[in-house]
Amino acid sequence: MSHPGADRVREVARLAGRSARSRRRAFLAEGPQAVREALRRHRAGNRTVEQVFATDDALARHPELGEPADGVVLRRVTSEVLAAMSDTVTPQGVVAVCRMVDVGLDEVLAGDPRLIAVLCQVRDPGNAGTVLRAADAAGADAVILTRGSVDLYNPKTVRSTVGSLFHLPVVLGVPFAGLADRLRASAVTLLAADGYGSTDLDALQDAAAARRLIRRETAAAPTEGLALEAPTAWLFGNEAHGLAEDERSAAHARVRVPVYGAAESLNVGTAATVCLYASARAQRR
Repeated sequence: MSHPGADRVREVARLAGRSARSRRRAFLAEGPQAVREALRRHRAGNRTVEQVFATDDALARHPELGEPADGVVLRRVTSEVLAAMSDTVTPQGVVAVCRMVDVGLDEVLAGDPRLIAVLCQVRDPGNAGTVLRAADAAGADAVILTRGSVDLYNPKTVRSTVGSLFHLPVVLGVPFAGLADRLRASAVTLLAADGYGSTDLDALQDAAAARRLIRRETAAAPTEGLALEAPTAWLFGNEAHGLAEDERSAAHARVRVPVYGAAESLNVGTAATVCLYASARAQRR
C-alpha cells in the first residue's frame, strides 16, 4: 500500500459508497474518537473492527489506537494514502474498516427496553447522528430507524455519531406500521414529538416528579397509563414534514416541547435531546 492509487486503497475507499458497503457488510469509521470506540467494542467481544489504517503522527498522538486487538490488522500509511481512503476533506489520521453493527428488532424487544428513540424517515446525517448521540447520553436502550431514513453507515452519519454508534443497539429499515404494533404488544408507550401536540412535556415532567415524591413517601405502586417513567418509545419525524399522520396516529400521545422564546420551533436533534432526557430523568430510580 505504497501509493494512493493502490488496489487496496481503492477497495477501502469504495466503502464510502452504499453498494460496496452492502456487498461487504462493512463500513468506514473515521477519526480517533470513532475508531477508539469501535476498538473498545471489539475488545469487549463484539468483533467489530477488521482493519485500522493510521499515520505515524496519529499513532503518536493516540497510542491506544495502535494497541493489539484480536483479529484486527493495523497498517501504517502515509497521510496521502489516508486522504485517498477517507471521505473527509481533512482526515484526522486514522480510518477503521468495521463490520456492520445493526441488530434485529426481536433482539431489542427481548431485552425489555425502557427507552427507545425512533427516527421516522429522518434523512439528514447530522440530525440522525445527533439523535443517536442524545439517546446514548440519556441511557436509551436502542435507536430504531424506520424505512426511508438515512443510511446509518453513510460516512457523514457515522462521523456525526462521534462513536455513539458503537455504544447501543441500532435497528434499521423497519416498516413503521409493523414497528408500532410490536412496540404496543411489548407494553411500550409511544410518544410522538409534535410541535402542535396537545400534551405538554413540562406537564408530563411535573406529573412524573409528583409521583416520584408520592412513591418515596408512601411506597405506592407505579401509576399506569401515560407516564414518562413507563417504558417509552419516542417518535421523531422527518426534518421537512415532521411525523406523518399515520405515525402521529399510532402514538399514545402527541407531545410538544414548550417554546418560551420567539423561535418558531426546535429542530429534530434538539427536540429529541430534550424529550429523551425528560424520560431518562423520570425513569431513574
